[in-house]
Amino acid sequence: MTDEEFDAFYAAAFPRLTGQLYAFTGDHGEAQDVVQEAFVRAWDRRGRFLADSAPEAWIRTVAMRLAVSRWRRAKRRLELMRRTPPPDPAPGPGPEYTALVAALRELPEAQRMAIVLHHLCDLSVEQVASETGAPVGTVKARLSRGRAELAKRLAGDEADVPVRKESGRVR
Repeated sequence: MTDEEFDAFYAAAFPRLTGQLYAFTGDHGEAQDVVQEAFVRAWDRRGRFLADSAPEAWIRTVAMRLAVSRWRRAKRRLELMRRTPPPDPAPGPGPEYTALVAALRELPEAQRMAIVLHHLCDLSVEQVASETGAPVGTVKARLSRGRAELAKRLAGDEADVPVRKESGRVR
């Protein structure tokens, strides 16, 4: 079968096969998908289709087998989902984290970025400078000012914010 003959065959057979597979699957989108997949597989065999007496029957058989395979996979997936309990929901952020984020939002962007990169992402001052494109001294100043401002804003929640004694980094 030439490319042109295959194109004509596709144009004539696709709607008919889709209707037949729709009756089989009960889902028009699924029917279109499996018929399309069967035609893709037939495309690789289009040279031998002339020798076959019923290319439409071959495509219908392939499409029906694909539909059954998809149905079996979906059934197995559903059975596995039923046997596996859903994961426990992840706990939300604690009040200390929420207070920290709220206080960080009130800082100027440059200070906030320096503090987040240094204290929360564990980057060194030099790495923060490299990532932000600011000199090391500027990063140190932003960290100092930002920590001072955070201390003021979190003064009431001081006991809630964990601080490592040896480095003074907020965790």
